[in-house]
Order: sequence, then structure tokens, then C-alpha cells
Amino acid sequence: MNAYQRWSGVLQEFAICSCINLAIALFFSSLGGWGRLYDNVLISFCIGYSCWLSGSVLGRLKLNRALVYVLVLLFSVPFGLKLAAWLGAFDVLAQALRVPERAYLFLVPTLLVAMFAMTLSLLYYRSQALAGELEATRRREAESREAQTAAQLAMLQAQIEPHFLFNTLANVQSLIEIDPPRASTMLRHLNTYLRASLARSRNAQGTLGQELELVGALLDIAAIRMGERLRVRVQVAEELKSLPLPPLLLQPLVENALKHGLEPSVTGGEIAILAERDGAALRLMVSDSGVGIAESAPAGVGLANIRERLAALYGPAAQLRLSPSQPRGVLAELVLPIA
Repeated sequence: MNAYQRWSGVLQEFAICSCINLAIALFFSSLGGWGRLYDNVLISFCIGYSCWLSGSVLGRLKLNRALVYVLVLLFSVPFGLKLAAWLGAFDVLAQALRVPERAYLFLVPTLLVAMFAMTLSLLYYRSQALAGELEATRRREAESREAQTAAQLAMLQAQIEPHFLFNTLANVQSLIEIDPPRASTMLRHLNTYLRASLARSRNAQGTLGQELELVGALLDIAAIRMGERLRVRVQVAEELKSLPLPPLLLQPLVENALKHGLEPSVTGGEIAILAERDGAALRLMVSDSGVGIAESAPAGVGLANIRERLAALYGPAAQLRLSPSQPRGVLAELVLPIA
């Protein structure tokens, strides 16, 4: 806690204590006559500030709360009364000593009101402490979720990139002898992919444009391998490319479309990537005209990771839906809140 926060807390406590003191003074004046308002204000403020200061000092000694409560009352009430008398108020203690048989008429109401004010103060500070503990717990939970999400992202990236990299390098090696220009082109696309992937790994939050750049390099590499069997269509408005998009949400959908949709198909097909804004949500669609859900391999780690990350990042506000695409193939639809 910095100095500004400490002084802000002290000023807040001072203001609350002053309000309680004034309320007590007004209450006694309404009962006993407004002619005693000056005396009541002095007595109330002296006792109230004494309770506040002594409670702050004793509270740092880590004593039992009940013991602190009793000690504060035993010290603050007589001290506050004498301090108020010294400042010019009616001397309650002196009057009680002069007429001991009626002392309770002066002291009992004062003690009861002081106890009531102390109880209100303790309840307020306890509620503040509980609110602070709750906020700290929420902060720890948020940090834990962020760490878990980062670990999932790193695990998913570790699963995707080595497999993709090894396959691409194997393809480059096979092309070097039979088709050097295509091998050079594939290496250039791989360089683009790795640069985009490195930039993404340094940021927990990317943009749709950055993900499209990464996916574009991936599809360029796949096009060299599949040739005319792969057709790509991307329809994304320029103003949407600056919207935030967590990494490794779009790429696994494209890889699934390639691996489970188009590669098993003899004739290949088309992959379409579309994005549109739907109110406060971003809708991403990846469709393929491949073999379809029924003939595809079952969903693997990629889709499960996407659903887990969506739940961790957005809760129920985000969705991933898979459905058949007409006339054939699969449509993967990702809906994310923009804010």
C-alpha cells in the first residue's frame, strides 16, 4: 500500500468518525434541548476521536478484539469527557462526583452511546476488511485463470507447431531435388509463418489481422503441398482486422478443415474464412467443402482446447459450434464478445 492509499484511508476513517460524532451530538441535543448543542458537540467529538485514535493504536498490538473494545471504552470515555470540559464544555465527570447518587444519569447514556458508536465502527471496518479479502480472492482467482489459460496456450502451441514444422520441412526436403522453385516458395511461406508465430508468442492478446496473417502463411504452405486440390476464400472487412482475438482460436479450426475435411477428399475442395460483426460480438466462420462430419476423424485436442479456453476467457458469452455445410463439408462457427 503506497502513501497515497494510506492517507486516503485515514481521511476516510476521519470523515466517518466525524459524521458519527455529529450524529450523536445532534441526537443528545434533540433530547435535552438545543441550548446544550455546543457542549454535546464538544463531548461527542472528544470521545469519538479518542475512541478512533486509541482503537487504531491498540489495533496494531494484535490483541483480542473484545479486549481492545473494553480498553478503548474504559480509556476514551473519561478522557474524552475531561478533554471536552477542558475545552469549555459541561464537565460531566465533575457533576457525577458532586452528586454520586445521580451519576448514572450522566454516565450510563454516555457509555451506551459510546458502545453503540463503537459497534457501528467495528461493523464498518469489519465489512471493509471482508470486502478487501474478497477482492484479493477475486484477484488471485483471476491471476490463476490467466496462468492456466497461458499454460493451455503454451501446451496447444507446443502440440501444433512442432508437428506442422516437421511436416513442412519434410516437404521442403522432398521438393529440393525435384522442384527447387517450389521448395524455395515453401521456405519463404514458412519464414512468414514463423515470424508471425514468434510475434504472437510474445503477446497474450493478438488481433484478427495478425491471426489471418498466420493462417494465410499456413494455407500458402498447404497450397504448395495440395496444389489445385485446395482453394481458399477469405472475406474479412478491413475494419474488423484490428479487433482483439486471442491466439490459437482460429488456426486450429483451419487446420481441422485441412486435415479432416480436405486432405481425405480425393478432389479436395475450398476453405472459406469469413468474419462479421454481430452487435457486440465477433462471428468467425471457417467452412470447408470436404468429406464432412460423418466421414471425418473425431474431434481431437484442438477443439477441446478451444472450448476450454473460451470458457476460461469469456465464460458463457463465447461459443464454438460445428455443423454440416451444404452441399457437403463442415462449418465451424466461433462467436466471441468484442469488449
